Amino acid sequence: MGKTVTFSFNSTKYEGIEATETFTFEKLGIDEGMDDKALQKVIDEILHAWVWDNLNISYSIVINKDTSR
Repeated sequence: MGKTVTFSFNSTKYEGIEATETFTFEKLGIDEGMDDKALQKVIDEILHAWVWDNLNISYSIVINKDTSR
């Protein structure tokens, strides 16, 4: 079995809001030979996507520019 990474989160505010999953590098499409800095960046990006998918978060930002000036 190759290298694995485990993602987990829990809410400090809401009881029962938590998840943990372990993935192989192969399943995530991560090259095991990557240097540490590149590996950390890729894993951080995957973690953020995983957390957002599990929490089903969506958002929008609307910036209104005052054109009356």
